[in-house]
Formats: sequence, C-alpha cells, structure tokens
Amino acid sequence: MDGFVRVAAAIPRVSLADSAQNTSAAEGLLARADGMGVEVVCFPELSLTGYTCGDLFQQQLLLEEAENAVFRLLELSRGLEIVGIVGVPVPYNGRLLNCAAVFGGGKLYGLVPKTFLPNYKEFYEQRWFASGANVRGEVHYCGQQVPIGPDLLFATRRFNFGIELCEDLWAVVPPSSRLSLEGADIIFNLSASDEIVGKYAYLRGLVAGQSARCIGGYVYAGAGWGESTQDLVFSGLGIIAENGRVLKEGDRFLLGEQLVSSEIDVERLRSERRQNTTFGAEHGCGCGPHGAPFCRRIAVQTREEEMGNFALSRTVNPLPFVPEGDELDRRCEDIICIQSEALARRIEHTNAKTVVLGVSGGLDSTLALLVCANAFDSLNRDRKGIVGITMPGFGTTDRTYTNAINLMNGLGITIREISIKEACEVHFRDLAIDPNQHDTTYENSQARERTQILMDAANQMGGFVVGTGDLSELALGWATYNGDHMSMYGVNAGVPKTLVRHLVRFFAHRTEDKYVSKTLLDIVDTPISPELIPADKDGQITQKTEDLVGPYELHDFFLYCTLRHGFRPTKTFHLACLAFDGTNKRVSQYDERTIAKWLQTFFRRFFAQQFKRSCLPDGPKVGSCSLSPRGDWRMPSDASSAAWLKECEGLVPPEEEVEERPELTDTNI
Repeated sequence: MDGFVRVAAAIPRVSLADSAQNTSAAEGLLARADGMGVEVVCFPELSLTGYTCGDLFQQQLLLEEAENAVFRLLELSRGLEIVGIVGVPVPYNGRLLNCAAVFGGGKLYGLVPKTFLPNYKEFYEQRWFASGANVRGEVHYCGQQVPIGPDLLFATRRFNFGIELCEDLWAVVPPSSRLSLEGADIIFNLSASDEIVGKYAYLRGLVAGQSARCIGGYVYAGAGWGESTQDLVFSGLGIIAENGRVLKEGDRFLLGEQLVSSEIDVERLRSERRQNTTFGAEHGCGCGPHGAPFCRRIAVQTREEEMGNFALSRTVNPLPFVPEGDELDRRCEDIICIQSEALARRIEHTNAKTVVLGVSGGLDSTLALLVCANAFDSLNRDRKGIVGITMPGFGTTDRTYTNAINLMNGLGITIREISIKEACEVHFRDLAIDPNQHDTTYENSQARERTQILMDAANQMGGFVVGTGDLSELALGWATYNGDHMSMYGVNAGVPKTLVRHLVRFFAHRTEDKYVSKTLLDIVDTPISPELIPADKDGQITQKTEDLVGPYELHDFFLYCTLRHGFRPTKTFHLACLAFDGTNKRVSQYDERTIAKWLQTFFRRFFAQQFKRSCLPDGPKVGSCSLSPRGDWRMPSDASSAAWLKECEGLVPPEEEVEERPELTDTNI
C-alpha cells in the first residue's frame, strides 16, 4: 500500500551441521512470514548449516546437505508468494563461498557471496572461505543455472534490493553503498556476529547509520540460539531500519526463534534520494571497467500489492515536528538558539537601536518576544531596546490584552500601547465600509493598520520590525497580505504551529520568574485567534482560527508529508487516518471524512496562497521544512491545484445530502 514494502528478519533456532533440522526451522518461519504478507524475508548468515561449523565446512557431505536444503526450500516456495534469502556455503571453481541464496516461486534467483572475510581475533573465515569480490558469472546449483556475484541487484515490480553479509557492513566502503547508488531501495544483511559487551549499541548504530548514508531501508538478521558454542555467544539480533531510524528490532538472547517484521516506505526513500542531489551526483562512481554497470539486475517476482487487505504494523507519528520526552527539550533548545542567533546577527549587521514587534498575547507574538529577549541577552544589550507594541482592536479580549501587558512587564521591555480602533473607523468612513459587516475587508484593514504602526514606529525609533508569523500560517496563507504577512525579519518563519506551543511551554518551565511562567502557561491555554471579530457578550473569543481553517495538528501533518516527502494526497490521507485514529493520546481523533475535508482545504489554500510566500521577508530556517522562496521552496504563484484537489475529492464517498453552506471568511488577501 502506498509504497510500503513489508519485510522481515527471521532468526531460527539453529542446529550446528544439521541441515535437515535447519531447513525445517526455515520452512516454518518462511511459511509464517508468508502468512503475514511479508514480501522478502532474510535469514542469518550460513543459516542452513550454522556459522560456527569450523572445519566441517571442508566436508563434502555438509556441502551437499546444504544444497539439498536449498532444494527443499525451493519446493516449498512454489506454493508461497514470498521471496526468501538464506545463508549457505557454495562451492565455486575450486573455492568455497559464503553465500546468500535468493529464491521464490521455485526459482533460485541468484547467489551473492560475501566480499569481506574477517580473519582477526575470534574470526577465522579465510581458513574455509574465499572472498567473492571478483566473482562474476553463473554456477550450476540446485539443478539451475544461477547468476553468482556481489554485483547482483534484485528488481521486483515495486522495489529493488541488494545483499551484503555481516562483515561487509563493517568495511570502509560497504557493498551496500554501491548497491544503493545503483538503485537498491532495501539492503538485506545476513549476519553471524557474536555478542560481547558494548557491541550491540555500536552495531545498532552501524545499521541505522548505513541506512541513513544509503537513504534506504536496511534489514539485519543475526545468528541466535544454537550458534553459541565453545567461546562464542550469539544473541539473535534482528533490526529493521529506514533512513537512519530503527523501525523495529527483536529481542536478544531468546532461546527460540523469532520473526521481526515491519514495513519500509520505499516511496518516501525515493523521494528523499531525488531531493538529495548529492546522492544522485555519486551515481556511477561505482562503475566497473570501461564504464560498465556495477550491477547485474535480476528480475524477481513478489506478491501482488493487496490494497484492501494491507495494514501497517509500524506506527505513524501524528506530530512529525514534535518529538517526545527529553528529545523535545533538546529540540526546543536548538530552535531557540537558532532563532536567537539569527536575530542577533541581523541586529548587529543593521546596527539597529531597537527591535519592534506587535505583542497580542497570542502564541506567535509571545514566541517572537521571547526570542528577542534571548537575542538581546546574548548581545549583552538592555531589554529596553525591545519595543513591544500592543494594539487593541475590535476583537481584543481582556485575557489576551492582560497577558500581553503582564508578559512585557515581566520581561522588562519597553511597552507602547496604540489602539487601532479610531484609525480603522476613519478608514471605514473613507471607504464607505459598514463596520457592522464583519467581512474580509473589515478584518484585513485592522491587520494592515497594525503593520503600518509597527513599520512607522520602527522608523521613529531606529529599529526594525520583527515578524511573528509561523510556518503553518505561511503554508495556509493565514495572514493578511502586506499586513501581518510583512516584517523586516520573521523569526518564526521556520517553526510550525504545533511546535510553537511547546516552545512557549519550554520557556515557561525554564524561567525562574513565576510571574512570567504563569503568564506564559495561560497564553499556551488560550484559543488561537487573530481577534479581528468582536468578542461575545461575555468577553470571550468568538473567532477561533482552527474552526475556520482546520486543526493545526492535521495541517502540520499534511505539510510535513507534502513538503518533506512529496506524498500525493491519497497517501497523506491514508497515513493521517492511521496517525489520528485515537490510539495516540498526544492528539485528537478524527474520522476519515473530517481528515479528507481539511486535507482538501490544505491543498486549496497551499496553492492559492503561494503569492504571499513568494515575497516573504528573511527568516531563519530551523528544521527540514521551510517555505522560504530563497531556499527550500520555489513554486510558481499561478500553479494549478486541480490534480491535487481532484484526488482529494475521491478520498471518501460523497454524503447523500449535504446542505450547502457558504465558506467561512478567512484572511485571504
């Protein structure tokens, strides 16, 4: 489904030198994996004989029994839809090779020999095996003419995979690097690495790191129970990683077999590779003599994609911008440092006497103000050089006004209060606008009046205006053009709304000033609103942003999928349905129809509002997603959204009868 490939690392209970018993174990795991919908399953190194057979590898009987074992697996595979990879010793031109055998549907697709043979400390592989580095050809094995060599790239209809064995991963330039450059989306590693203190963490990092370096998937199957003999212990390590992140890993030191399974998002990996031009630039560096391709492509048949029955076992993070636990604190610390240093550099470069910003008592202006305070502290400047202007309007509530004043007082900055009501009323009369008609003109005139005040005040005081708009607002165009859309430096431009709230809370918990902390926490709990429409009779906010454009936790998820990975609406929708199904208590639960509705809103606004992003002021990039027209995102303002919206329309069946309602007013232009 949607580019996901289900893979598995199978860790059998091995019986040394007993290929018949080992084959039975492999057959059980192979059938079990097939029943789980796994497309490719990988077994450990020399799993049909055992890795620690020693000089028994020189026995003809053991080698023939190993070939018979492959025969048995080929026969079993005729009735299965899975591709298997097992470890087996293979005689070749007077040498013995430590190989991975790839098979499925009764066919032996290829044999991949190990390139790097460890021959140090507890390892003596060169005593029995030869390196397969220079092996290129075919071999008659199991009654078939089979390609053999480390250059084999296995190509299915939807993905490509390559193979390396144990020590190959530890090499300075692992075979997986070349295989990935030639198009391998996933690497399978058949391993038999013994366990010693401290090795597990290093090996886990090695697997995750190589998956990141290759921008690919990596499946590691390590030898386990039964291999442990004499001086060595094998823990049975199974790891599945994707582009630097471990998706799933098995238990170590189990006394029986285990099957570690997960899904690798090949579509996402290919998108990452296309965006990373360094990856593309390296293509061809691993070519053979005279520019010949490094790899031979072997066509492999796997199960057909079952859209209706496919269910992900891996979790989908509903808050891709917001990590958990200690990592969230580290993320907040990093972002604050990036924002503060960027602003400090702009202050120093412009020799500004002051910085000016509008302080509304909302989340975004609060974060911008905190960054200003941090930047001034780092420059050893008096915070009185920060001029916070609160500009009460027709929709300003006592709660936000009080919080704005309290926060500015607590931080010790210069406070100015300039009401926009009278100026706007004059403006309404000049344009013959009915002030009782709360339309887009009514709202935007207030935002532009505030921006005019800020700009002129900055001129008056020898400073510049610090913008407060965040990444999520830029994506949705939730800003008044040449109003709050404009500033002289936008410190929040790279921060999504779901993270703004956590940054403000982080400041609240870090400050020693209980007065400031209390104010910040109340700001965090205040509904998000531009406050451009009058409050209700009880003085409460009536205009809530998320009622108008949709929940920010959904929009930030859509933004991440679209901007970071280039996913089409269908895939984004499927992932969102999994992420917001109610199992993750960090976010709200949404049904499919609600998700589809706001996804359509996202794409409609994302395309329509590009003209605002095309003329954004400078602002620091803080994460992997940015909408700066000078950096990460260059998009024509007149691009058509038709294909995206058409796909959104087909995500859920239409309701039988839906009452037509006019679209809610938003701050469009």
